[in-house]
Amino acid sequence: MPIRRLPPETVNRIAAGEVVERPASAVKELVENALDAGAARVEIQADGGGLSRILIADDGKGIPVEELPLAVERHATSKLAPDDAGDVDLLRIHTLGFRGEALPSIGSVARLTITARSPGEPAYAVAVEGGDQRAIAPAAFPGPHGARVEVRDLFYATPARLKFMKSERAESMAISEEIKRQAMAHEAVAFTLDLDGKTVLRLPAEQPGPEGRLKRLAALLGRDFEANALLIDQERDGVRLSGYAGLPTYSRGNAAHQYLFVNGRPVKDRLLQGALRGAYADFLARDRHPAAALFLDLDPLLVDVNVHPAKAEVRFRDPALVRGLIVGALRHALAAAGHRASTTVAADALTGFTAHAGVAFSPSSPSARGFSGWTGWDRPVAANGVLPGLNEQSARVETVAPDPAAWPIAPPPDPIDFPLGAARAQVHGTYIVAQTRDGVVVVDQHAAHERLVYERMKAQMAQGAVTRQALLTPEVVDLDPAETDRVLARADELAALGLVVEPFGGGAVLVRETPALLGDCDVQGLIRDIADDLAEHGAALALSERLGEVCGTMACHGSVRAGRVLSAAEMNALLRQMEATPHSGQCNHGRPTYVELKLADLEKLFGRR
Repeated sequence: MPIRRLPPETVNRIAAGEVVERPASAVKELVENALDAGAARVEIQADGGGLSRILIADDGKGIPVEELPLAVERHATSKLAPDDAGDVDLLRIHTLGFRGEALPSIGSVARLTITARSPGEPAYAVAVEGGDQRAIAPAAFPGPHGARVEVRDLFYATPARLKFMKSERAESMAISEEIKRQAMAHEAVAFTLDLDGKTVLRLPAEQPGPEGRLKRLAALLGRDFEANALLIDQERDGVRLSGYAGLPTYSRGNAAHQYLFVNGRPVKDRLLQGALRGAYADFLARDRHPAAALFLDLDPLLVDVNVHPAKAEVRFRDPALVRGLIVGALRHALAAAGHRASTTVAADALTGFTAHAGVAFSPSSPSARGFSGWTGWDRPVAANGVLPGLNEQSARVETVAPDPAAWPIAPPPDPIDFPLGAARAQVHGTYIVAQTRDGVVVVDQHAAHERLVYERMKAQMAQGAVTRQALLTPEVVDLDPAETDRVLARADELAALGLVVEPFGGGAVLVRETPALLGDCDVQGLIRDIADDLAEHGAALALSERLGEVCGTMACHGSVRAGRVLSAAEMNALLRQMEATPHSGQCNHGRPTYVELKLADLEKLFGRR
């Protein structure tokens, strides 16, 4: 078959298949055009899931009448300018759109009408139906300047594509999600979204900056996100990361509440998602996901946004720098949060309370005989006066009555004034009830102590190299040659983590030493997991994560067990160490270690408010 040129209509429809995958894709391209035009207000309407009609109206700078024919030609754009030599630099991309494919691609598969008005000029319109461009004609326009782009009967010229569309409801939800992402990235722009005649989003313009961005995120993600979000703002080597990330206890069952942006462009990037997951690795179980909206700003020369026609994927020149910045900034914010836990924990706890009528109670009743609330604080404390794993001095200070004559000028602080208050009781041998000045705190003693032990173990690991244990019989692990090369190339890094490997013939490695923390581990499985991680991420993540899991397991077994009766000194010592330990608001699996109920909430429960 001879080589021939494809007709322009066919070329445009092929391009449409790459750029306009579904109605939400068309909305994305048109909204980005409006934002690039300097719009301060963008209105979006969609009917029938966007397949029947899409309308994007903005108050941007519009399109001059002489440029309207070019607007619907392929690879014609106002967003790239040649230099003095006539060359166009495709690496310095400062706009959201730049390929010049969206409008002609949409016009090739739908009925497209563009009405535009430049400042001080009359309005004109151009129409394209199935790739056939109509003559430019004067038109009415409601504002002093801007553009209105209307798309009707999307994919009518390619009916086979319609068979692959989802339900109208699903397509409408995809459009709504796309507008939410665009609105997050541009808080200074007002957005309105109408679906089938019903307004589903009406977002006023906010002040540029962190406060305005948080208001916009609260409007889109809910007030709970606003109350539980940590400010992120770090810069390294010209790369800035800003935005907000949720507390570990404000986690989700999937990654749907993770929004990532690069230079104002919503992206779905595996590197960024992996860095976000890695930053929370110490705080969340594998089936829990953090909520976050993160914005990465860097020189356009350091990122390639032209990887995919839809521009949803990017490629960084220095991915290690980007990943390190994200992990470091998030961990710094989490550490600064201290023992803070999600406000939704208390709200969820309050919903579990129900009012009951009075019931008879006598010391001989079964319920009274089974009551294990008050602990009997007159008994001696644990061996040597302290609870194992707690700070000895903080535990003893509650057990020895000080001599008033030896007091300093200022009396010691009342424990009730501490953030987690003073221990008043232990119920069911598991939960510590503490009183603060304005409420009540309930602590899960096992989860709280587990986090304290875990953080102490991590600190010990950070002080020096990981302790190794020599295998009585070195173990040979068979791998394919490529996997062997990857593992041996990282032998020095693995040795720093306590794993000593050597070459052992073709397609095999010899393991002589393993980290002592791993104990009697599955060496074969460990090496194969590391080889897989090196192939996918280029870093020995499996070993680091395995060490973290082992630390968590050891902390769990070494912490105060549920059902153990504690003295007042032991309970107060636990509370004080929680206040001084980062991340103590959640256990190693992301569950809260304590619930705080304000006095006002308790008064509401009993009708006092």
